[in-house]
Amino acid sequence: MTLLLASVTDAQEAEIALRHGADIIDVKDVRSGFGAADPTVVAATVDAVSRRRPVSAVTGIGNMEPEAVLRAAGALANAGPHYIKVGLYPNPKRRDCIRALAALAASARLIGVMFADHGLDEALVGLMAECGFCGVMIDTFDKDRGRLLDHMDIAAVGHFTDAVHGCGLMAGLAGSLEVPDIPRLLLATPDVLGFRRALCAGEDRNRPLSAEAIDVVRGLIPMDVRRTDAGSPPPSSKLDYRLLAARGYSLEPKEDGDGDRIFLRDFVLPVRVGAYAHERGKTQNVRFNVEARPRRADRLAEDMRDVVSYDLIADSIRIIAAQEHIALVETLAERIAALILTHPRVSSVTVRVEKLEVGSGAAGVEIVRHRPSDVAKVHQLYPTATDPKAAT
Repeated sequence: MTLLLASVTDAQEAEIALRHGADIIDVKDVRSGFGAADPTVVAATVDAVSRRRPVSAVTGIGNMEPEAVLRAAGALANAGPHYIKVGLYPNPKRRDCIRALAALAASARLIGVMFADHGLDEALVGLMAECGFCGVMIDTFDKDRGRLLDHMDIAAVGHFTDAVHGCGLMAGLAGSLEVPDIPRLLLATPDVLGFRRALCAGEDRNRPLSAEAIDVVRGLIPMDVRRTDAGSPPPSSKLDYRLLAARGYSLEPKEDGDGDRIFLRDFVLPVRVGAYAHERGKTQNVRFNVEARPRRADRLAEDMRDVVSYDLIADSIRIIAAQEHIALVETLAERIAALILTHPRVSSVTVRVEKLEVGSGAAGVEIVRHRPSDVAKVHQLYPTATDPKAAT
C-alpha cells in the first residue's frame, strides 16, 4: 500500500492536510524546488500535529559539504520530525555525505532524495542502505521543467522502486505529480507518493492548500492501514505476478452488468519473449490489444476518481515487458492481466498478445480474466474525513 505525503509550509496548512486524509505531513519551504525547512517551523508543526500523523522535514546543502549536511540534518532532528528528507545533489562529495549521515541514521529516520532531472544515481541506493537510511525518494529539482514522468518512463520508475525495496528500504516518488499520474505510479508499488502542486488552489505550489484538491488526490490512493503508525512502515514487496495470476482473480466469468470498456489497440512494443534459444538475448516486436471493463461509478464522471485511464493498460504492459525475459506469450498475457486487475474498479480484462516476427503473419494468445465478484465492487474506498463539517 502507498502513503499520501502532503508538503506544507506551516502548522496551519498541516491541519488542513490532516483533516483531508494526508498520511505524512511534510514541512518544506515551497519558494524553491526542494526548499530546506526552518527548524522552528518544523518544531511548531510537530507540536501541532501531536503524533496524529508522522511529520517529515526537508533539508539540503547545495555544496554537499559532508559536515554541513550533517549539521543541517541534525538541527532538523532536534525539531522532532519522524523523517528527515535529505537532498542528495549531484556532486563528487555525495557519497561522502551519505557516509557522514550514518552517524545520524542511528537515531533518526533518514530519507535520501535524488532528482530525476538532476543527478539520479541508483547505485547510491545500496550505500544508503549500508549507512542506515530508512528510505530513498525521487523528486524533481527544477519544478518548471516538468513532472517526474517527463524525466522517467513508468518502467524506469518501477525499476527504481524494485531496487529500493530490494535493499529493504522505503521507496518514495514525488516531483510536480499531477492527478492523472496517481493510478499510473501506483503500479510501481511505491511506499510514499508526495504532493504539493496538485494539492494547491489552481495547481500553483505557492498558493495555499485546497481542501477540494486534497480530496481528489486522497480519493485516488487507497487508505493505508499503516497510517496510524508514527514509525517507519515496512517497505512494500515487489509484486509477484505469478501469485496474482494464480490467486488474484477468477477464471470463471462474472456478471459485469453494463460496465464501460477501456481499450488499447495495436500497441506495439519490443519485448524479450520466446522459448527458443534464438529468441533469447534480444527483443522482438509484440502487438497488444487489451480491453478492461471497469465497474461503473454511481455518478457522472467529473474527475479522475470516476474513471479508469487507458494509461493503466499501457503502463502495465511497459512494466511487465521491462522486467525480464518471458518464455511464453501466455505468461506475458497472464502477468499483464493480473497487474491491470490490481486496480480496484476493474472487474475483467481481455488481453491479446501477438508476436509479429514469426513469418508472414502473427501468432499469439488471447485471454479473458475476471476479478472475484466479492472484491469487484464500486464503493467508497477512500474516506477523506469522518465529519464532513470538520473537513471544510
